[in-house]
Amino acid sequence: MRSRSVFVCLLLLLCVSAFQAAGQNARKVIDAEGHQWWQHAVFYEIYPRSFADSNNDGVGDLNGIASKLDYLKDVGVDAIWISPCFPSPQVDFGYDVSDYEAIDPMYGTLADFDKLAAAAKQHGIRIILDFVVNHSSDQHKWFVDSKSSRNSEHRDWYIWRDGKGPGQPPNNWTSTFGGSAWKFDSATNQYYYHYFYPEQPDLNWRNPVVKNAMFDVTRWWYKRGVSGFRLDAVDTLFEDPNLKDNPNRPGKNAFGDPIQEHKYHTKLPEVHEALRELRKVADEHNAVLIGETWTSDIAELNLYYGKGNNELQMPMDFMFTTVNKLSPAEFRKQIAAVNSASGWPTYVISNHDIIRSYDRYGDGAHNDQIAKLMAGLYLTLRGTPIMYYGEEIGMKTTPPTRREDVKDPIGRSGWPKEKGRDGERTPMQWDSSANGGFSKASPWLPVPATAKTYNVAEELKDPNSVLSFYKKVLQLRHTNKELLDGSYVPLNENDQNVLSYLRVYHDQALLVALNMSGTTQNVNFQLKKNGFSSAKSLVVTGNSSSSGDLVTLEPYGVFIGQLVR
Repeated sequence: MRSRSVFVCLLLLLCVSAFQAAGQNARKVIDAEGHQWWQHAVFYEIYPRSFADSNNDGVGDLNGIASKLDYLKDVGVDAIWISPCFPSPQVDFGYDVSDYEAIDPMYGTLADFDKLAAAAKQHGIRIILDFVVNHSSDQHKWFVDSKSSRNSEHRDWYIWRDGKGPGQPPNNWTSTFGGSAWKFDSATNQYYYHYFYPEQPDLNWRNPVVKNAMFDVTRWWYKRGVSGFRLDAVDTLFEDPNLKDNPNRPGKNAFGDPIQEHKYHTKLPEVHEALRELRKVADEHNAVLIGETWTSDIAELNLYYGKGNNELQMPMDFMFTTVNKLSPAEFRKQIAAVNSASGWPTYVISNHDIIRSYDRYGDGAHNDQIAKLMAGLYLTLRGTPIMYYGEEIGMKTTPPTRREDVKDPIGRSGWPKEKGRDGERTPMQWDSSANGGFSKASPWLPVPATAKTYNVAEELKDPNSVLSFYKKVLQLRHTNKELLDGSYVPLNENDQNVLSYLRVYHDQALLVALNMSGTTQNVNFQLKKNGFSSAKSLVVTGNSSSSGDLVTLEPYGVFIGQLVR
């Protein structure tokens, strides 16, 4: 273990960072360190189709979400991010928006949303909406008009170009969902651009009228009580105006297309100018912007924070999700990297596009212990966590086994190499009744057989369940100053089995030790040499314990303890 100088240095760093934060976040801070509400909050992503079905039509809805606010509050959730619930033809399950200022009838009405917003406020839970900024549905009134003629009012709201020649699109860009990124319109004899499906035409963000219209959408929702937005696919907002061909790499992707370097239609510098302007609107409403930001390194992630943190407050660190094995060394590397970033860390281990963490990290025999281990990790780090519904009960990924059962268009077109994202979007498992208590009707996706034992009702009764562990850690997170405001100090950095660190706030320190191996580990933290007599257990798994300098961790065990002087 490092010497006491580690603690002294950390305290100095903490004071400096607190002073900087107070200067940068002068508006509406919530503590002496200058933090804003979103820095102390625990976020929870809800896929509305799959969370709770109030009218028993097999599809979740807003009233279903409202009925579960007591549960969310009890777990320790402070803000819910709702995946798109706007009117949509559902080509991409809501990520093809046909009206940005309404609610899709399958989820309810605007009145239902207002009721949800009011009830959430009473529970102290904020609402974050998923804002699809890059494209609309081809059935949005803007695109319907845009497509009507080359001289229509909204023609330049989208990206229309002549082909290179008869039957030849403007360039070689491919859609991320397969095939050319251009679709020919015979009525106006031009192609329009779509990074995603043809039914999702890209908006022309170079047109200031488009940009202002989208900013106004956020203002409209802020007035209805929304506390921020998760910005979908922000990397793709702008394209090279000269439409240069992308370089091709060797090989083919799951759709049979050439593998391309997305050089000229993603991550252009203009993205950041738009984000800075969108941030100004958010700041007027004390709102947070969360970014779907796929970055390759911290330098790239820093671009999304912006100079002086004037872009996204919470760009998601998806690099963390690339560690798909229990490796203390790899996690140390990622944690150190994001802690060196220019903004506040945001941690994600699952979402609606990523295979559930229960399966990614589980070994098939100790999945429950490993699920607790991962919770002990990302819920105790310095930064803001975003949970994914069902993660807290150990929901597993259940992909379809037959092509005819696939609902996700990606899976239908890419089968069998690409099976789609249905497996991580199955209905929430509330109890052991039919369909996991999600609905009395046949649900839009099947509920796995594991719902009989992995469900909220059963796990609430079991003090050793995954859910009970989540609740304990989140309760500690909301009350412990070290977890809320403390700095992060890695310990025993050469240990290949145990990931351990301190969270330090002023003269208080919290020890987190995570055994990422299948054997019992005894770790000597030399507490007495560093001015502490012992580590008092706060949250542990199984037989993990401490005695003097020594912490004993059962296989995949977690120890979270207060250091005592």
